Amino acid sequence: MKQELDKLKTQVTDELKKADTMASLTDLEVKYLGRNGLLTQHLRNIKDLPESERKNAGQSLNVLKNDLENLFTHKKAILEKKDLEESLKEEFFDITMPGTLNGKTPELGTIHVLSQLQEETENIFSQMGFTIADGPEIESEYYNFESLNVPKDHPARDMQDTFFIKEKRHDHHGRLVLRTQTSPGQVRTMEKYGAPLRVILPGRVFRNEATDARHEHTFNQIEGLLIDKDISIATLKGIMKEFLSRLFGKEVLVRFRPGYFPFVEPGLELDFSCLLCEAKGCRVCKNTGWVEFMGSGMVHEHVLRAGGIDPKEYQGWAFGFGLERLAMMRYGISDIRLFNSGDLRFIKQF
Repeated sequence: MKQELDKLKTQVTDELKKADTMASLTDLEVKYLGRNGLLTQHLRNIKDLPESERKNAGQSLNVLKNDLENLFTHKKAILEKKDLEESLKEEFFDITMPGTLNGKTPELGTIHVLSQLQEETENIFSQMGFTIADGPEIESEYYNFESLNVPKDHPARDMQDTFFIKEKRHDHHGRLVLRTQTSPGQVRTMEKYGAPLRVILPGRVFRNEATDARHEHTFNQIEGLLIDKDISIATLKGIMKEFLSRLFGKEVLVRFRPGYFPFVEPGLELDFSCLLCEAKGCRVCKNTGWVEFMGSGMVHEHVLRAGGIDPKEYQGWAFGFGLERLAMMRYGISDIRLFNSGDLRFIKQF
């Protein structure tokens, strides 16, 4: 048996040397390793050998089979390389040329500037330990107003013109609205996760108001919420200073001014130093050296209770800023309506 197998291997090796095309190689592979090939026949005949010889014969045949398969694989690689080199001599293909479709180079799309900025914002806050959460765009009056310390007939509801969902109501929480702010996510995340809590909630919001260069009926906000023990305004100031400095790639100063928001007490407006004039005063910052940025403050105890958290044990602060406003300040965009215009001349700049 050993002599037959050695003879078969020598025979295959000699014929492989003569094979100079992929077709001839395929024929040889079928001849020796195919379903009815010579080696396959030897494998089938093992059962006819005396039992004392079967084990050694089987091992020898398997070794030969592996050797032949390696020989065929090596020869195949040689012939494929040869075919490629010959085709390159006859044909020229410039791999640096851009692809075309019907003679035209296809245009590549880009990620929308707001999506880019939102992802960058999320990454920065994630690095500071914040979780990214979300909430429904269709909200009940309870979550959009009442849970945020804005009861029915409260004057603060006049600050936000609201889109109401016609002929639909929540079973327990009143009429349905398109959320006017991302702040309802505060109560929803407190109900779901409890305290301590560190989260941002990006999303679209809707206001039933006339549009102009500074106002849109649909825009994006980033809501932030931190609840823990012994939390103060100083923590908020430090985090926002760090966020803005990372976002703009240079040191940014922040300051607070008094402001009114029903769901925080005290309420604060946060400004940051104008980057265009380095806080020296210019037309953009109205010669003050500061740019208005966002509303913020310590979470009102009524809002904490609405979220199931004891205000005697935990404190927290919240903030909310418009993503479009941040993009306008960062890139010097003068009209908020450009973001949703679909104008490719605008979108392709980012």
